Amino acid sequence: MIHRKATEAGIFQPTEIGLLGRVFDQTKAANETTTEQEARASRIIANYMAGISDEKELIVLSRQALGR
Repeated sequence: MIHRKATEAGIFQPTEIGLLGRVFDQTKAANETTTEQEARASRIIANYMAGISDEKELIVLSRQALGR
């Protein structure tokens, strides 16, 4: 899921896609719907694009809803 979203964006290097994929895998929840997975993937990418590049910090932040 996140690999597709990141690849579609066309702005990430393979190492970045690897990082985003690891974060996505580590933040999955049981019985998560496709819609919830897409929202989580978007949060991970948004947090990364906001400058969060530390894997552990991305994991923590990406489990939380985006602030508005």
